[in-house]
Amino acid sequence: MAKSKKHISGRGAQNNPSNRFSRHRYEDETPSADDSISTKTRYLDVFPKTIVNKVTSPDVGMDYSLNPYQGCEHGCTYCYARPTHEYWGYSPGLDFERVIMIKKNAPDLLRQTLKKKNWSVKPIVLSGNTDCYQPCEREFELTRELLKVFLEFRHPVGIITKNVLIQRDFDIVEELASMNLIAVNLSITTLDEDTRRRLEPRTSTAAKKLTLVQELSDMNVPVNVMAAPIIPAINDHEVLAIAEAASRRGATNFHSHVVRLMGPNEEIFETWLEGNYPDRKSKVMNQLRSIHAGKTGSSTFGIRQRGEGAFALNLQRQLQIARNKFFPNPKTVSLRRDLFRKPSEGGQLDLFNG
Repeated sequence: MAKSKKHISGRGAQNNPSNRFSRHRYEDETPSADDSISTKTRYLDVFPKTIVNKVTSPDVGMDYSLNPYQGCEHGCTYCYARPTHEYWGYSPGLDFERVIMIKKNAPDLLRQTLKKKNWSVKPIVLSGNTDCYQPCEREFELTRELLKVFLEFRHPVGIITKNVLIQRDFDIVEELASMNLIAVNLSITTLDEDTRRRLEPRTSTAAKKLTLVQELSDMNVPVNVMAAPIIPAINDHEVLAIAEAASRRGATNFHSHVVRLMGPNEEIFETWLEGNYPDRKSKVMNQLRSIHAGKTGSSTFGIRQRGEGAFALNLQRQLQIARNKFFPNPKTVSLRRDLFRKPSEGGQLDLFNG
C-alpha cells in the first residue's frame, strides 16, 4: 500500500526535482506520513567576482540588478528564479528554499564597480532575481551594507521585495529618500492570509506590507505595488481589492502580471496544487495554458507577462480598471543621477563635496 505524502510545513515547494544539468538522478525525497525531512536552511558563503548585472530584457524596466543572495527562503512556489539554482548544482525545488548562497563580498564588489572610471550612473535594482530582504538578511545584513554604499556614493537604487524587513533600515532609506535616490517595488500577491501562507509561506503578511506602504509614503519614498503574479482560480479575483488597499496607503503606482511556469517550475507548482488545492488543479492549469498558448509559460518579450487569449484579456481589463479608478494620476519615478560622487580614498576631499 502506497504511503501518503505529508505536507512540509514552512516550505512552498513540496518536492525536489532532479537538476537537469546533473549526470545523476535522485529520487524524490518528499516525506511520506511516517518519514521526516530536514527543512533547516543551510547557508553557504560564496565569493563571486562581480555583483552588478546588466539587464538586457526589454520588458522588466531596469538597467542593472544586484542580488546579494542566491536561493530564497520565502518559498514562493511559482518563483521564476528557481531554475537558476540548477546552475549552482542544486534542485530548483526544496533546495532553492533551504540552500542559500551568501555573497559575503557583495558590498566590496559594489564599491569597486561604482569606482570604475567608465561607470555610467543608472539605478541599480536590488532583487532582480531573489529577494534581498528574505529572512537570512536579519543575520547577514548584506542589503543594509549595500544601502550604505549607495548612500556613500549618492547613487540611485531600487528595491523589489515581499518582506517588511526594510523597516529596520529606515535610517538609511530616509537619507536616500531625502535626495530622491530610492524607490521601492512591493509585491502583494494576495490579501487573504490563508492563501499567502500556502503560496508564499515565509513572506510578510499583507497587513504588514500595507503598513509598510504607508510608512514609505510618509517618507516620500515612491512605492510601486505589484499584484504579481496573478494565478488563475487562486488570486485573479483580487486585482481591484489589492489596488484599492495600496492606493489608500499612498502607493504611487500599481502593476500586475500573470504567472508563468518555465522549466521545472511546472512540476513544482503542480505538486503544490495537488497538496493545497486538488479540487482546482485542473482548472488552474487549463486556464494557465490558455494564457500561454497551450503552455504554462512564455519567454516572448512583451507577451510573457500579460499572456494572450480571452482569459488574459480579462485580466488586462481588470488591471486597467484598477489603475483608472485607484491610480488615475500615477507618478513617474525618476531618481536623481547628478548627485553621484566617488569618495576619496583618504577622505580629505570629501570636505569639499558638501
